[in-house]
Amino acid sequence: MKAFNDTFKIKHTLIQNRICFPPMVCFKYDHADGMVREESITHYRTLAKGGAGLLIQEATCIHPDGKLAPLQLGIWSDEQIDGLKKITTAVHEKGGTLILQIHHAGVVGIAEEPLCPSPYQFNEKTGKEMSLEEIAQTQKDFVEAARRAYLAGYDGVELHGCHNYLICQFLNPRVNKRTDTYGVTPIKFVTEILDEIRKITPEDFIVGIRLGGFEPTLEDTIQNSIILEKAGIDFLDISFGFVQESEPFAPEGYPFDTRIYAAEEIKKRVTIPVFAVGNIHKPETAKAVLEQTNVDMVDVGRSMLVDPDWAIKARNDEIPGYCVNCPACKWNSNACPGQKRMAQLKQ
Repeated sequence: MKAFNDTFKIKHTLIQNRICFPPMVCFKYDHADGMVREESITHYRTLAKGGAGLLIQEATCIHPDGKLAPLQLGIWSDEQIDGLKKITTAVHEKGGTLILQIHHAGVVGIAEEPLCPSPYQFNEKTGKEMSLEEIAQTQKDFVEAARRAYLAGYDGVELHGCHNYLICQFLNPRVNKRTDTYGVTPIKFVTEILDEIRKITPEDFIVGIRLGGFEPTLEDTIQNSIILEKAGIDFLDISFGFVQESEPFAPEGYPFDTRIYAAEEIKKRVTIPVFAVGNIHKPETAKAVLEQTNVDMVDVGRSMLVDPDWAIKARNDEIPGYCVNCPACKWNSNACPGQKRMAQLKQ
């Protein structure tokens, strides 16, 4: 039975506990040019002080045309390394382990002519089918982003393979209708990136992936997870996939989110660490997930935005602040009820 304060290893890196701050894009911070600003350094320093065993930095874009939003952080240029290094220094000074999520939005991004494995209409845009040359270049962009992440001092990278974004689009056959090798065996898009990252980074550099638990079905993701483990991926961070083209499921009466069910079932089929996410706001929920599902780590996102000390309080059996599940998250508008509640408690 797993508990908050249990240590474990991801590859050769000792993780001090089983609480992870997952990648949460800070839309209220202005990174229009992709460069790091002081508020992001402060943000991650504050989170590192809060006691989570692992922090994963928000989706950081590998190419300007792959942005999910205008103000997104970037890692498409060597000029961005020094700013990113300030974040890793701030986190490491507080004893934290920091992984960078690298990202391309594909058809759901803000580019005028967004890329997609095959033509797919999303909102008012139709994705442009990628040529083999564009696939190769995008793979290279992921690899170069990993190189920059290593030079900036990150402990590893997480490939963003869920939440409707480009890797997710490749892995979902209802989006990816190619007839070539990247349609017949779409996981090859990912394994080729992984192979190239391994060639240019040290053996102890972590490479994980965030996957949709139902892409489009749970069995599809299980098979991709098995392939990725054999290819050498270091961890699987399970969330939702291409929402409009997936089949989330959990048995009747299952006590947790469907994404947690997916993580639990995937863990039965692989030996590498598996992370679970999905409405884990209070310590009692996080404890129950660890105790009942055999996953290796719980992702606690919005509640740590409410209370950056959530992890250390939970581990010490104190009551932290937590997300109250607003219909639309208000953290980015500085109107978060949970944060207001925290402020009142401190008065």
